[in-house]
Order: sequence, then structure tokens, then C-alpha cells
Amino acid sequence: MLEPNNRGAVAPVRWRPIRALPDGLISQIAAGEVVERPASVVKELLENALDAGATRIELRLEEGGVRRISVTDNGGGIPADELGLALLRHATSKIVSLAELEEVATLGFRGEALASIASVAQVTITSRVAAAEHASQIEGDDPGASPVPAAGPPGTVIEVRDLYANIPARRKFLKSPATESGHCLEALRRVALAHCEVSFTAYVDGRRVASWPAVTWAERALSALGDEFADAHHVIDAGSTTLGLRGLVGLPTASRSRADRQFFHVNGRFVRDRVLAHAVRQAYADVLHGDRQPVYALSLTLEARLVDVNVHPAKTEVRFRDQQAVHRLVHYAVRDALRQAAGADAGPAAGPGGALRQRAAWPSAPPGAMAGTSWAGTFGGAQSLLALGEPQAIYRSGSAGAAFTSPPSEPEGDAPPLGYAIGVLNGAYILAQTIAGLIVVDLHAAHERIVYERLKAQYSERALAVQPLLIPVTLRVDAVTVAGVEEQAGTLLELGLECSVLSPSTIAVRSVPALLGAADPAELARAVLAELLAHGTTNTIEELRNELLATMACHGSVRANRRLEIHEMNALLRQMERTPGADQCNHGRPTWLRVTMGELDQWFLRGQ
Repeated sequence: MLEPNNRGAVAPVRWRPIRALPDGLISQIAAGEVVERPASVVKELLENALDAGATRIELRLEEGGVRRISVTDNGGGIPADELGLALLRHATSKIVSLAELEEVATLGFRGEALASIASVAQVTITSRVAAAEHASQIEGDDPGASPVPAAGPPGTVIEVRDLYANIPARRKFLKSPATESGHCLEALRRVALAHCEVSFTAYVDGRRVASWPAVTWAERALSALGDEFADAHHVIDAGSTTLGLRGLVGLPTASRSRADRQFFHVNGRFVRDRVLAHAVRQAYADVLHGDRQPVYALSLTLEARLVDVNVHPAKTEVRFRDQQAVHRLVHYAVRDALRQAAGADAGPAAGPGGALRQRAAWPSAPPGAMAGTSWAGTFGGAQSLLALGEPQAIYRSGSAGAAFTSPPSEPEGDAPPLGYAIGVLNGAYILAQTIAGLIVVDLHAAHERIVYERLKAQYSERALAVQPLLIPVTLRVDAVTVAGVEEQAGTLLELGLECSVLSPSTIAVRSVPALLGAADPAELARAVLAELLAHGTTNTIEELRNELLATMACHGSVRANRRLEIHEMNALLRQMERTPGADQCNHGRPTWLRVTMGELDQWFLRGQ
């Protein structure tokens, strides 16, 4: 018996005997873990279809899947004499021993999904193996009964009707049909992403809403991520047969406010794993700050014995035998893809991140070259900023702005990816000509990235050059900032900023990083201190390094309306081509865009 306690809640009385739960209640408890909502049913049925070797799968939903879920496949089917067993708890064809469980390669293996679903809904299974004369059918409410003959092609159809009809309280927690349909279609998207060789079709209330034919994995990934990522991604194919990673990662410029376009699969199974998510997030740390979320569809493959997929009832979590190796592979593969030099990876019509590496017969002097000047020595490939020696190579000592080096020569005939400068627009955008069209470069954003990469390199090598100020710059601040200067004096020195407290409301800036010698010391100090104080003292300098250096680089970069000569513009273009991650600034915005000749011809109606 149950008795109410003094708060009105029902509590068990102590003298009740211990008894084994009935099978029906056990299945319903298990269903609470496996069948959270209609989407959970969809996931389990799709995985069963894939395990059966299906190459075509059809999903049908009615009223968000609450009234009806139907999954039809052309897989191997279930023999008539095994249909009843398919509905029993812990009955499966996937494993027979502990050794097979430890190296399970199928998506389903627990043998509880159909039994759990049948305990909270009406289930009908119609299946036919290729050798059978006809299909067979069985109802989930009587798994011990013999199947009856039915019509149907080879394969299996599973219908789930009136979900949670026998548990009204559970049904109340479900959302609207539109919301539940959305979750079901998202479950289909996750499965389809990992199985590009299979075609999927989905219908909601009789209307076809999704159709994914069998394609290559890259095409499937793009169709799942959305058309907006067609020209805003990098392709990854790294690792080995023992531990490999492939997929697509979106450019920082294609980031989103929500993490709703992040797909990670391990051996064909969609998972949510902290190790994998952390590795990807760390790879984006250089180019994506704040609350923006990256977009990616990644698939990790490794030997089944190196991963445990049996750590969560819904099989959405995994445990790796060597987490560090997995983390390293994912982190470095994604980071290296994002850190390609400007224009290093795409066709002539690509957007940011695209490349144009063509051999071309350029004229004896590129556009904008001055008469009587040897363009090969002036406009050839520049040294990377990371390789330059003295700060004066980037900034003229005591000057108000940046001056870029004259790069060494490259062989004539090599058309650089970002082309050659022909001018600057309103002091903010460099215009450059390539074989394929026009390149537009955001002057400040591009130089900001270059300065950032050099700051990082110097910081990592503990060789951050410092420039003492001839006259210290004083600034009035509040008491919190004064306390921050005192507490973070060591951190500031590591960043090349020497600050001291003069009074309860005044601090002095005595030195700045030599790379940022042209920046306003007061603005630079205020920005870095604000960043430090915003994160608090619990974070280490290593955790904050990227954001702090990005803030500093922003203040030390070329500003709009800075007058540049043609050779300075070309030097910046060459430096962008040699700088990792130069397609985006430190905040994830693009540094350059391409307008193709075809687009220009359309604008001016040429050929029409």
C-alpha cells in the first residue's frame, strides 16, 4: 500500500515485501530510458533498418509521430519464425557473447528497443526475406502468437501507433505535433548524415518533406548542413585506417547563434561526446570568439575494440580507450583546415577560403606597377610575418602607421591566389585583380589577422618583443581596474604590457608589445584590462591567451583611411597568402571576398 506523508506526497510503507516487478512494468521502465519521445522511436527503427542492410528507407509520420510512425526498408527482412522473438526483451541477432559486445559494429545490439516501444504503443511488424513466398506479420501486444501471412515486398515495415496511449501522464509532456515532427526529422538527418550510400525519404501527414538520394559523403553533408554552407566550408580527410576523421567544417563566417548544426558520428553512430566537442571548440578558438557556434559534420572511424558504445541507454554517448589520441586527431585536423593561408583551397568561383592557384601568362608588369620599376622584386611573394626579424620590418619606428616590407621575388608566371593590387577603395578596401575576377580585401581585418598570428608566435616562443614608452601614458580608472592591475601585473608583463599604479584612481602604461608600437597605449591597456576583469582571476593566462592577443591585435592593426602605396598593398596580399587562418579576422569575419568575371558580366549584361 501507499500512504500520503505529511506533505501530501505518496510514500511507500515500510512493511511491504520485496517482490520481482512484472515484465510489463519492467518494459515500461526501460521504455522511459529508450523512448523519450517520438524521435527516439524513429532513431531506433532507422538503426534497425540500416543493420538489416537497407539501401532505401522511408519514414512516415502522423501528428508528430504520436498517432503513427512507419519505417519501411528494403533490407534483408526477418524470417517468419523469428518475428515473435524480435519483440521479446533482450532478444537480438547482433551479439551472442561478451567478446562480440566489446567489439560490436552494429548500430543496435541491446535487443530492447522493439520490446520497449511495444510496451508504450501498438506495434505491427510486417517482414519478408527474399527467399520467402510472402511476407509475415505480427502484433506487438501478443509477441508469443504465431505470425500471419501478409502482402509485402522483401524488407520490413514497422508501424508504431498511439504512442503513450496507455500512459496518459507521459503523453502530456510531449510538445505540439509540429515540434515533435521537427525532432523526428532531425533524428532522420543525423542518421542520414552517416550513411550517404542509403536513400532516405520522409513524409509528414502525407506530404513529402525530405528526400535524400544516395550520394557521396560530402554531398550528403552539404545537403544536411544547408545551402548556405556550400561555399563556406573546408573538407577534412585525416588520420589512418585505424583512427580516421573526415567531414566538413564551416568557416567562422558561417557560424550560428545556436549549436543546431553540429553533427559528430563515431563509426556511423551519432553521438554527443565532451571529448570530441571540446576538441572542435578548441580548434575554433583562434577564429571564433564569444557565443558564436561553429557548424560541422564530422565522422570518426576507429576499430570497434577502441570505443565503448554501451555506456548510455540511448547509445548517444561513447567512451574511448585512448581519449588523448582521439582529441589530438580531431583538434589538429580541424585546426589545420581552418588555418589554411588565404586563398588556399577552392575553385575560381569560391568565396572566402577559396583558392586560385593557376599558372598564367601575366604581362611583363602587373597592374599598378610603376614605370621603370622591376615588379618581380617589388610584388613577388612576401616573407611570412612569422619569419620576419625586427619589428621595424612591419612598423616604422615612431611613425603613425604601418609600413609593409618589400617582399622578395617569385618566378614570373605564378599567379598568386589573391592577385595584384590595383587600388584602395575609400581607404578601407584593397582591390586586387586575378585571372578569375576581382578580389576585395578588408584592410583592417586582414592586417589584424597577420598581427595576431605574429603575436601568438612570439608569445609561444617566449620572445614577445617589448617597446618601452619614452613618456609613460597615464590614465584614470576605477578602483576595480586599479586592483586588477595589481593582481594581474605578471600576466600583463607576459603580454608585453607594463602597467603600474600611481594612485587609487590612476595607472601608468610604461611599455607595450613592439608589434603594437603604433597603437594607442591607453586604449590598448583599457581593452586588455577589461578582458582580464571580465573573465575574473580564476582563468589562467593560457585559457585567455587567444582572446587577449586577439584584442591586442585589433588595436595594433592598420586603420581605415591609412594611405598605402601599391607595393604595400601587394605585400599585404602576399603576407595573407602565407599566414595561417588569414581568410578570417580574429573575430570570425571574412578578410576577403571574390567577384568572378562571370558575376561582373551578369551585372553589366555582357553577352545578352
